[in-house]
Amino acid sequence: MASQQRIFTAALVVIGDEILSGRTHDKNIAQVATWLQIQGIRLKEVRVVADETPSIVEAVNTLRARNDYCFTTGGIGPTHDDITVDAIAEALGVPVIVHPEARAILEEYYTTRGGLTEARLRMARTPDGASLIPNRYTGAPGIRCGNVFIMAGVPSITAGMLDALSGQLEGGAPLLSETVGCWVGESEVAELLRETEKTFETCQIGSYPFWGEGRTGANFVIRSVSAEDLAACTRALVEGLAAMGRPAVPGGI
Repeated sequence: MASQQRIFTAALVVIGDEILSGRTHDKNIAQVATWLQIQGIRLKEVRVVADETPSIVEAVNTLRARNDYCFTTGGIGPTHDDITVDAIAEALGVPVIVHPEARAILEEYYTTRGGLTEARLRMARTPDGASLIPNRYTGAPGIRCGNVFIMAGVPSITAGMLDALSGQLEGGAPLLSETVGCWVGESEVAELLRETEKTFETCQIGSYPFWGEGRTGANFVIRSVSAEDLAACTRALVEGLAAMGRPAVPGGI
C-alpha cells in the first residue's frame, strides 16, 4: 500500500541565455509540468540557467540528487554554444562520445537534406552510457542518462520527445484536484484555508484571487493523491465558506 502513496518528483532545468535576456519566452515549463502531471509525477522545482558549464553542472547535480527525475531543455543543437551535452557529461563524470545509433539516425535523416556535416554530427554526441529519446520532427534525438533527460529547447520538438517518453517512466499516484470558487476576499478566508489544510495533511490548497463583476473573488484548488481525502477536504472547505455566509461555487468561478 505504501508504494501506491509514493510521490515521484521531477525538476526542470531550462538552459539558455536567450531565456534570461527575455528575447525568448519559455513555453517548456508549462508543457513539461502538464506532461508530468499526466504521468503521475510531481514537478517540484524549475531553474533557468545561462549557457555556462558551471551553472549547468551545479543545477543538474543538485536537482538530480533530490528528485527522482531531472529534465533539461535547450542547448543541444549543432552550434558551438550548444554546450548542454558537455556540461551534463561533466556533471555525471563521464566522457562525451558520438553515439552510434544517434549518428545512424542523423545520417539517414540528412541523406536528402544536404548530408551529415560536422556541425550536424554534434547532435549525435551524448554522455557515455546514454540512451536516446526519439525525435520524430528533426531526427536529432533527445538523451537519457540515468535519471537525467536532455531535451530540445524548441517547444514543438520537446513535445515530440515527451510524447515518446509517455508511459515509459515509473510514476506515482496521480495528483488529483478539485476547484471551488467563492465571492470572497483572500484575507477573509486566510485562517479557514490554513486550518483546513492543517486538518487534511495529505491535501494542498491553492488560492487564486481575481476581480470580476465589480467585486473580489477567489478560486481555491484543492490537490491530493487521495481521492477520499480530497473529497473530505473539499467538503470541509465548502462548509467553512457556507458558515461565513459565503456560498461556494463548485468547479470555480
